[in-house]
Amino acid sequence: MASRKIVAIEKKAYVSGPAAIVISLIIPGLGHILARKMGKGLLLMLSMITIIGLFLWRIKLLAHREIGFISQYVKAVDRKGFFIGFITIAIIILWFWIAKEAYQLTTKKSKGGFSIFAFVLLMFFIVGWQISEINLGRAIRELPEAWPPLSRILWPWEAAVTRATEELTASAEILVGTEDEGLPPIPPEVPGKPYIISTPNFGQLSSLDKQNNVIKGTVIHLKGKGFTADTITQIWWADSIGNEFRPRQDREYTSVLTDSRGEFTFDLVMPYRLIPPSAAGRQVHKVEAKQITEIGPFIPADPLRLTIALIIETIFMGMMATFFGIILSIPVSFLAARNIMNSSWITMTIYFITRTILNIIRSIEPLIWALIAVVWVGLGPFAGIVALTVHSVAALGKLYSEAIEGIDHGPIEALQATGANWLQVIMFAVVPQMIPPFVSFSIYRWDINVRMSTVIGLVGGGGIGFLLVQYIRLLDYKAAGIAVWFIALTVSILDYVSAEIRARFT
Repeated sequence: MASRKIVAIEKKAYVSGPAAIVISLIIPGLGHILARKMGKGLLLMLSMITIIGLFLWRIKLLAHREIGFISQYVKAVDRKGFFIGFITIAIIILWFWIAKEAYQLTTKKSKGGFSIFAFVLLMFFIVGWQISEINLGRAIRELPEAWPPLSRILWPWEAAVTRATEELTASAEILVGTEDEGLPPIPPEVPGKPYIISTPNFGQLSSLDKQNNVIKGTVIHLKGKGFTADTITQIWWADSIGNEFRPRQDREYTSVLTDSRGEFTFDLVMPYRLIPPSAAGRQVHKVEAKQITEIGPFIPADPLRLTIALIIETIFMGMMATFFGIILSIPVSFLAARNIMNSSWITMTIYFITRTILNIIRSIEPLIWALIAVVWVGLGPFAGIVALTVHSVAALGKLYSEAIEGIDHGPIEALQATGANWLQVIMFAVVPQMIPPFVSFSIYRWDINVRMSTVIGLVGGGGIGFLLVQYIRLLDYKAAGIAVWFIALTVSILDYVSAEIRARFT
């Protein structure tokens, strides 16, 4: 038998080469379309429109106060010269490149390549770099300032334990005013007890001028004795209504080291203090010297205890949300499986409605569901469970239904041939095949829910996320580091456990 040779007939372009150039210079990509390269032409056209649109938008943002495009462009060049110049030249090059390629396609000199798309991706990358405000130089320059809090997060264990403390305190009264108002009494010295005296024991507090610059107050000379030797002693101040605070000098909290006899001397500038209207009359403040000594064994600190309690809450939030999600998503998944619901137009209508609802619910992040749940049931872990359950039903419903659609149809057809009804087909032909993927998807979803429960706490959904954001807001980076370590450790353990369980069912 003679072999027949099949020859592909290549269709002729709609326009000539010169016409393709002109058309492409007017509308980039249209020349490709007329050269019968519809997909590539549309892609280049949309890419060019997108790049130009983003470029004009960035110019508008960089020079929003200027009037007219020329003025805006000049201002944008002044602010971001490299970016504006590069994209301008790149747009011109791409425009002529598209026209040249359209000419080559119409004249059969070239079939076109993918290098033009590499250039387009480069342009999108440069635009994305500017839109994202990536600044590697700033990141490197400010790393030394960021390192202290980062180091406390990376190694926070000093804050994980604490010890009982013993406090030695002595105080002396300070009159805010002149000695004409009657000086406060000098405290008596008791042998064996801590003692502090101020010279003078009156003066003026620091104040602020009209430019909020500090005008230093009276310098008082403090002398203390009877304290523990060679120990840091903190200097505190109490105003006339009893509010205590630690003053600062040279940007540091005031403290002094006692000598070998337990004595110290210290010059203190009377601090700035805004006196409330309730503190009327003669103003007598106090200066205090405190030694806080750690005694006894180490015990878990509050950050460690709170973190352990809330990480347990987080794990059970994920577990409860996964449990409720599995129970509710199993029946939904059968309604969302096409091979189960294709028996009539009524069941197919139910199928499309179910799929649409699942897609809508799944498209909304658990963080948004947590916000809604907080409004509904209030702050706490229950709101987090509600949010994670809603999202789990949609996610597991989709995964389960797709697994059902991929099962072997032989057992289904065999049971249908024996006259089995819809429920019997599901129980004896579908469910046995679904146990391994159902278990795998369920364990995987538990892993996701535990990780997500650390996030929804940021909006009041309970769990360790709520504690973490509070520590960060208080700039307590060591306590935040303890929470971060426990989150990472918990997720790692659950990932290992879930992998082992999935391996046993697959």
